[in-house]
Amino acid sequence: MIDWSRVSELLEDFGEEEFGELVVVFVEECREGLEQLKQSTSDDGDRAAFHFLKGAALNVGFVEIAELCAQGETAAANGEDRGAVKSRVVAQLPPTCDQFEAEWRQRLSVG
Repeated sequence: MIDWSRVSELLEDFGEEEFGELVVVFVEECREGLEQLKQSTSDDGDRAAFHFLKGAALNVGFVEIAELCAQGETAAANGEDRGAVKSRVVAQLPPTCDQFEAEWRQRLSVG
């Protein structure tokens, strides 16, 4: 789920042109963070990747992704199993980013 009111706030803060650039950078950083999460094999690596993705998700209103990443971050910090959470983030983040890229202009009535 995307909190479109949060996205609207960002658009208002940055303006259409800068926000469009922000979307491109955000999606690329999410892809990089997701790749780090996929490749990580340690508690610390998972914790850091979940933390990064959680912050990015919170910034743009990816509510469900942020919640999943918070769960994964806590599990990794405690040395607990987080395989299911990791799988859900890996499955859900790419389509959420795709939806965000495809719909933000239409949903916010821009350009």
